[in-house]
Amino acid sequence: MQHIDLQVIDQGQRWLVSQPVWLCTVLCTFGSSPRPPGTMMVITADGDYCGSLSGGCIEEDFIRRIRQGDFQQPSQRVRYGDGGLTPDRTLPCGGVLDILIEHLQLSDDNAQRLAQLHRALAGHLALQKVITLPHACERLEEIVWRSSTVVEQQGDRITLTIAAPPRLIVAGLSTVALYCASFAVSLGFETIVCENRPDFLANFASQLDAAVRLEKCFPARYLEEQSCHANTAVVALTHDPRMDDLTMMEAVHTPAFYLGVMGSQRNSANRRQRLAQIGDLSAADLTRIHAPIGMDIGSKTPAEIALAVMADIVKAKNGGERA
Repeated sequence: MQHIDLQVIDQGQRWLVSQPVWLCTVLCTFGSSPRPPGTMMVITADGDYCGSLSGGCIEEDFIRRIRQGDFQQPSQRVRYGDGGLTPDRTLPCGGVLDILIEHLQLSDDNAQRLAQLHRALAGHLALQKVITLPHACERLEEIVWRSSTVVEQQGDRITLTIAAPPRLIVAGLSTVALYCASFAVSLGFETIVCENRPDFLANFASQLDAAVRLEKCFPARYLEEQSCHANTAVVALTHDPRMDDLTMMEAVHTPAFYLGVMGSQRNSANRRQRLAQIGDLSAADLTRIHAPIGMDIGSKTPAEIALAVMADIVKAKNGGERA
């Protein structure tokens, strides 16, 4: 299964072969709004659409306006919410959101821009889009990696940094790993599980969410050969020191934003000692590793532990300070 952003761009490419489309991007939100900046939706003149701008709060009104012929400029910015620009509609959740609307006609330039967006999202690159309203996109180029979508607005000039979805690499299968992978998929992470142990593959592989990619290899070897990008979290959830320790010894050499290992305070202290003595990890390396892993929510069951793990990862992804 593709991440929703890829689904949107992929569908937009298919539609643009035979008809114009509107590519819509959430620029900013105020108050309670269910979709973050960078969220995209593509829609046709008939009202067929892929993606979401608000989780259902404004879609009906927005589709009606598209069908009646609104938003014909190459680009424009509209606001939904109290005190907004046209269209002005109060969201049930009480929030406010600004949307960039690009009307893409059939052209080689627009087809190439969508193809460039698709390649960047699929390849975990970052792109910068520059638009001066009400004109078409004037620049779309690859830039230095950014771990999240960033919107800058100066008058009618909009600079949108588009980042690929986050990735989670789970080292080893376990009951906690199954829940963790499932939660990650629901949260929009590209999710990869690395496992090479035959018994665990036999017991757990069939239970993985269909959207999870299973790599039948030793996790440390996968990281050594494939590495990862900066918007990646790497977690080891097996309680097997051979699996967990070697994963962390390799993971500290990657730019991943989050590294974590499951275990008690005592086991985590013993692991840090092993990693320092055997793995020759520095104090700075050890500081990067969350161990024990996860937020302290008093978790007991595998599902609760996985929830605590993903909550901590999301907190780190969104810029929260480490406890």
